[in-house]
Amino acid sequence: RPTAQGRAAAGRVALLAVLLLPVCCREPPERLRYAIPEERGRGSLVGPLARDLGLSPANLPARKLRIVSGDEKQYFTLGEDKTNLQVNERIDREGICGAVSPCVLSLEAVVENPFDIFHISIIIQDINDNAPQFDREFFAIEMIESTPPGVRFPLGSGRDPDIGTNSLQNYQLTPNPLFSLVVRESPDGMKQPELVLEKSLDREKQRNHNLILTAVDGGDPVRSGTAQIKINVTDANDNAPVFTKEVYNVQLLENLPEGSLAFQVKATDSDEGTNAEITYSFSDISNRARQLFTLDSRTGDVKIKGSLDYEEGKHYEATVEGKDGGGLSAHAKVHIDILDVNDNAPTLSVLPILNPTPEDSVPSTVVAVINVRDRDSGDNGAVSCTIDGDLPFRLEPSSENTYKLILASALDREKVAAYNITITATDQGRPALLSSMALVLEVSDVNDNAPVFEEAAYSAYVAENNAAGAPVLRVLARDADAGANGRVSYWLAGGSGDAAAYVSVEARSGALYAQRSFDYEQCREFAVVVRAQDDGEPARSSTATVRVFVLDRNDNAPRVLWPAAEAEERVPGSAPALEPFEVVPRSAEAGYLVAKVVAVDADAGRNAWLSYELVQAAEPALFRVGLHSGEVRTARAVSERDAAKQRLVAVVKDHGQPALSATATLHVVLAESLQEALPELSERAAGAESPAELQFYLVLALALLSALFLLSVALAVLARLRRAGPPAVLRCLGAQRFSVAGAAFPADFYEGTLPYSYNLCVAPGRAVTEAAWLPPPLPSLPA
Repeated sequence: RPTAQGRAAAGRVALLAVLLLPVCCREPPERLRYAIPEERGRGSLVGPLARDLGLSPANLPARKLRIVSGDEKQYFTLGEDKTNLQVNERIDREGICGAVSPCVLSLEAVVENPFDIFHISIIIQDINDNAPQFDREFFAIEMIESTPPGVRFPLGSGRDPDIGTNSLQNYQLTPNPLFSLVVRESPDGMKQPELVLEKSLDREKQRNHNLILTAVDGGDPVRSGTAQIKINVTDANDNAPVFTKEVYNVQLLENLPEGSLAFQVKATDSDEGTNAEITYSFSDISNRARQLFTLDSRTGDVKIKGSLDYEEGKHYEATVEGKDGGGLSAHAKVHIDILDVNDNAPTLSVLPILNPTPEDSVPSTVVAVINVRDRDSGDNGAVSCTIDGDLPFRLEPSSENTYKLILASALDREKVAAYNITITATDQGRPALLSSMALVLEVSDVNDNAPVFEEAAYSAYVAENNAAGAPVLRVLARDADAGANGRVSYWLAGGSGDAAAYVSVEARSGALYAQRSFDYEQCREFAVVVRAQDDGEPARSSTATVRVFVLDRNDNAPRVLWPAAEAEERVPGSAPALEPFEVVPRSAEAGYLVAKVVAVDADAGRNAWLSYELVQAAEPALFRVGLHSGEVRTARAVSERDAAKQRLVAVVKDHGQPALSATATLHVVLAESLQEALPELSERAAGAESPAELQFYLVLALALLSALFLLSVALAVLARLRRAGPPAVLRCLGAQRFSVAGAAFPADFYEGTLPYSYNLCVAPGRAVTEAAWLPPPLPSLPA
């Protein structure tokens, strides 16, 4: 029995081992090990995970440290600073591992840039948090008074969920001169208490004895549990029952249905009568085993009354007691092993690493981590994972129960924007069980597509004389990318000559508008280059050529080149110029070519198709003009009766809508030769003075005559005034209007050709004849 000093020393050594274990158990970053005591509170530090992985605080955000656990409960988590591994939930070692030692929890740490997985093992250390307990509070034992000293009676074992020194270490019995306690250790290490009869019993002296059995562990502080032993002394029974086996080893499949016969225990008794009737019962069995098995007290059949589960309990032990009618009993041990069957399908948990995944991700990029668990054992718990369908991904094992989902080939979001990945986990049991999980992996867009025009070259047709700002054409480019990468804008990127000055393009719609009014006669066609560019980074673009054809309108009248429509202006007074003429001999027959009217039209097509028509002629029946040739020919033979001079007016019309026209005047002289035609031309020139010119000469002559008359009058008046002294006009300014001497005369009285007032003021007392004031005769002017 260890002393108190020994227990204290052992506790200090264990505490030192707990404190040093996280330090001494570190291995290379691929496998980290920590050790912590159970029952640690939430937020308790497990270890500096980031430092042990070699991650500095500076690059920790970029590495995106995370932990992945396949357990249903998340016992561990990362602290707020993402550097330390902490306890997330209360850890009960006995509830997690039971009697298994060591108790190890595994998880994975995942980092990115570059991607890597680190495996972490955390050892859960036991503390003395459980006291030993007996299955029953009372043990009833019947002893025959004839039982000789030295006979042993097995007692119920105490149980302690703790392990190591914290588990049950010893039993103690209250002092009694008739009984003592012996602890026997079985091959599997269990301590079995047995009650030993030290002296003979005497039922007549004492029929009952009460004892207290105490079970103690080796923890610090020490914990204990007690049970009461009641001994009833009975009369003698010669033969005790005997079991067919001291130890029953039984193996049961976990999928046996309830009510099935698990096994049978059998004991015999050599006595007769009631002393040979054996009753079976469990004298020592755990509560869990008692819930699973039932024992028939008469037949010894053990049947299943609960659901067996290999994953919850792999091994059970019990002690069966056989007691005869006289009170003698025998005991047999039962070891029950539960065999695993493939009754658990694998479970999967997925940790997305890169979702959505950029479409330019290179092959071998890790996009997710899959953790697989199967509660079965052996081949039933061996799991393999596969991907359903032909997808650009593959699975690569990372550890015993972890897979990496890796990009196997290039992605193209424009072809497939998202993948429905079905991951199937299958175990190797018979029959195999499987489970599936769907992972939706979206592909994010990158600007890997340039805009594409619907047509490489566009053609637009615009009628001339259009209004500025009129729509010309709309180009459209599509970009297979999404968002800003697929948003297209347009602008002009060049063209033929100054074509960019003719049109403009709206940035968002791609509509081209005319900048000015087009003129077919100046520019019949031009080309511009339109560039379409997306808003991605970096931007991508493409170009298309737009050829604009200007359509003709009938906006130009025909222009007559010959004969000229009007004679050239000449200086007035110069000799008249001879107008163009054609000489036609009087001997000309019908169809004689007189002349050809030559005209052009700046328009095109039907607008430039010209037709000719004779609209005015002195002899309409003498001449005709070709409808399309413009050739003026004689319609009949020239006769002596026809006038020598002929004036022809032809109209030239185009075929536009509406039609435009021009006229041409042709002078024709009918004569056999040029010498014969000259007199006719001279007469025409002499009489060619226009009425406007004659009027001009007349006005000029009248103006000269008026000027000479006024000049003569002014000179005469000045001469007279110089010979007569002061002007009489000044003397008569204050005179009365009428004469004082005689009868009055009105002011408009005339004497001769001059008025009376003139004679009175200018020449008083003198008789001046009217002839004296006549102006000198004007010189004769040439007509």
